[in-house]
Amino acid sequence: MQGPAIHWTWLRFGSLSVDQLYDALALRSAIFSVEQACAYLDPDGVDRHCWHLLGHDTAGGLQAYLRGVDPGVKYAEPSIGRVITASAARGTGLGRKLVAEGLRRMDAAWPGQALRISAQAHLRHFYGAFGFEAVGEVYMEDNIPHIEMLRAAP
Repeated sequence: MQGPAIHWTWLRFGSLSVDQLYDALALRSAIFSVEQACAYLDPDGVDRHCWHLLGHDTAGGLQAYLRGVDPGVKYAEPSIGRVITASAARGTGLGRKLVAEGLRRMDAAWPGQALRISAQAHLRHFYGAFGFEAVGEVYMEDNIPHIEMLRAAP
């Protein structure tokens, strides 16, 4: 499946427009809070220390998003998180494109560094296809099983 045509934008928090920030937080809320029925504070203070990757379709709708977290904020290594695609875009391959684009941008921002993530445990094989390996045991975060994963430095 080809998937939707996507325009990628990679910005630091302070460079996001009000509309870009609103769209990102709205998509994150729709998926993480409503769809996954998780009651937690999504704007966690980490966003200010991140790159933000936004994937807009040709009509300008936000279809994909992730944040690239600076090293030393969550982990010693840089990390990605809040990886999401809009529900209407699922099954199109956009999630794989999002992660591939995010990893490309992260490798450019922090060349030669490993990446660490906290992945929902059911996505272990998805992230494994990008070179991430599980480190540690499954743990609960916001009532969802997660596992820490590490991708060695390229």
